[in-house]
Amino acid sequence: MTAISVGQAVILGVVEGVTEFLPVSSTGHLKIAEGLMDIPVDDKSVVGFSAVIQVGAIAAVLVYFFKDIKRIVSAWFRGLTNREERYHHDYKFAWWVIAATVPIVLVGLAAKPLIDGPLASLWVVAGSLIVGSGAMWCADQMGRHKRGEDDTSFRDAMWVGCSQILALLFPGFSRSGATMSTALVLDLDRVAATRLSFFLGIPALTGAGIYELKDALGAGVGAAPLAVGTLVSFIVAYASIAWLLKFVAKHSFNAFVIYRVVIGVALMGLLGAGVLNA
Repeated sequence: MTAISVGQAVILGVVEGVTEFLPVSSTGHLKIAEGLMDIPVDDKSVVGFSAVIQVGAIAAVLVYFFKDIKRIVSAWFRGLTNREERYHHDYKFAWWVIAATVPIVLVGLAAKPLIDGPLASLWVVAGSLIVGSGAMWCADQMGRHKRGEDDTSFRDAMWVGCSQILALLFPGFSRSGATMSTALVLDLDRVAATRLSFFLGIPALTGAGIYELKDALGAGVGAAPLAVGTLVSFIVAYASIAWLLKFVAKHSFNAFVIYRVVIGVALMGLLGAGVLNA
């Protein structure tokens, strides 16, 4: 049985809140932080804890984009009974988010033993951080940044939704990094790519948190650390979302690319020196 203290939960909540929506891999950073605090990264309860506190970050998205989400959900419900409403972009977008979530759910359930076991290694995190950096840099250079959020299509949503699988299988690749990079390759501008990444993350991450809750509670993580970690994650994530949207409106993703490479190389060094246990 692995216990996570309230103090450790605060630290992990901050890490989750800062990194969940930045394209730097929240899972990777959580595993690094857990390793530095001698928390076993592949323990079932720890994996569950990490998934649950992600719900705090998702709650921050729900609050930050409440008006947008309310508009989209309302359009979806109206479209269920009104044929004319089905031609509106918001109605179609709601269905696209649902459809784009299906692949990651199926892969997540099928590959759970690998995700919770061998793929949870910090060596995988380090390699994925570096490889994902290359993918992000190429996507930012290749993309023409000419399409806005209103120009998104079903094809865009499915490609971006399926790209979440990379982060699911390879912690360190980054869900945000994978989705934003894919959106950039599809020629969406950086703000549209970032917002699409947020919306597609809501059902996937919420579902993962609910699914893992039983493991986190049943395997030794108390309710207090879970509650504290989730609350801290919410507060920090809200600030992180506001900052990121302002940042990408005026800057490329190069700063994140450089940061990821530095962290990946440093992590390999720590693992190679025996400072961290993979």
